[in-house]
Amino acid sequence: MEIKPIRTERDYERALREVERLMDAKPGTAEEDRLDVLATLVDAYESEHFPIDPPDPIEAIRFRLEQQGLDTSALVGVIGGRSRVYEVMQGKRALSLEMIRRLNERFGIPAEVLIRPVRARRRRRAA
Repeated sequence: MEIKPIRTERDYERALREVERLMDAKPGTAEEDRLDVLATLVDAYESEHFPIDPPDPIEAIRFRLEQQGLDTSALVGVIGGRSRVYEVMQGKRALSLEMIRRLNERFGIPAEVLIRPVRARRRRRAA
């Protein structure tokens, strides 16, 4: 397969097949170089044609806490007192710049994720 830009779905499928074939390429070989170039082209195509929205800030916080085996009480002192944590986690209060800084420093949550608007929460109706 000649390496060229991926412009169509067909080009993309061919490149994926070639990447799969080259996955076991030995380090320092021409095949590994070819794999690297194709993977870069595939990544660029996927970024343009299959973009993934960054997560909701509150969901990102919940996910990071879960990863670390923590609950929302770990946020007390990082973003404020218990009532402030509750308000933020319920989407009733926006994250401030200082909260974003602290969450980034303490939990490593990317600031780009935290500065996004919080998605509207759907309220559950009583049955």
